[in-house]
Amino acid sequence: MVLGSDLGRSRGTALAAAVVFVLAPALAACSDDGGGGGGAATATATATVGGAATAPTDAAAAEQRVRRNWQKFFDPATSAADKQALLENGRMMGPMLRAFNGDRRGGQVAAEVEKVTFTSPTEATVTYTLTLNGATALPDATGKAVLQDGTWKVSVTTLCALVALSGDASASAVPGC
Repeated sequence: MVLGSDLGRSRGTALAAAVVFVLAPALAACSDDGGGGGGAATATATATVGGAATAPTDAAAAEQRVRRNWQKFFDPATSAADKQALLENGRMMGPMLRAFNGDRRGGQVAAEVEKVTFTSPTEATVTYTLTLNGATALPDATGKAVLQDGTWKVSVTTLCALVALSGDASASAVPGC
């Protein structure tokens, strides 16, 4: 498994998107003591650019959920079932998720979300750092989060890019990407 992905997006594009989109401040000082699976209410856009919706109604709460779910997905302590629930189309992506988790380094990888930029009420670009055994392995990686069935999830394209970049031909041959 390679520790990161760019998904074909340049840093210039990500920077331009950050300038264009209105971001709500992270809720670093607040916590969600309600527990639960990180679900989100149906998104209704309030921020618009050229008439197109660019963020969920409560962007700050959505950002907190994206951050929490992204980090949980990449947490080695998270069960396979919970990871499946946090992956876009998780039920269909079981074989790909097993290939990703089956890599010997899978239990050593974690992600720290640095930035969430909403591109629509149901999608966000996530900038994150992947660590391997606590050491930075890939800073400033980018991926996508998607709102599916009321929950912010790691996109299939993000996981597929990580698997494809791993160089493990057997993992890359797993159906789903």
